[in-house]
Amino acid sequence: MLMPSIFGERLFDDWTDFSFPDVDKMLYGKHADRIMKTDVKENEKDYEIDVDLPGFKKEDVKLQLKNGYLFIEASKGLDKDKKDDDGRYIRRERYSGSMSRSFYVGEDVTEKDVHAQFKDGILKLMVPKKEHKKVEQDQYIAIEG
Repeated sequence: MLMPSIFGERLFDDWTDFSFPDVDKMLYGKHADRIMKTDVKENEKDYEIDVDLPGFKKEDVKLQLKNGYLFIEASKGLDKDKKDDDGRYIRRERYSGSMSRSFYVGEDVTEKDVHAQFKDGILKLMVPKKEHKKVEQDQYIAIEG
């Protein structure tokens, strides 16, 4: 039976789906497959950031530190030129494309301070805590005139 759709989604999905709810869709919306799921843990001396990147290789991931922000970018594509002699694909759900995410880590953090490791589809980052320079509150500004 054909169901009416609005913007590529079925109109009656919420009423006719009696299976378990899709938690990712509830948390991240309809673009949940393009979001880097991330855990950030605060330790005494640093922050531990775990980013899920299933199906990506170390070469597909780029890290950049710019203006106090840590940028994470991952991109990959499916090889569409490769032909399969065994049959044809009926449905392809694996992700191809690019995704990015950024975190503010502070102006004092340098590339040498950030440690990164990629293993089993998880990017693990260790970002040190840097003390912020305290601004003195007792300084007054003279009013002219």
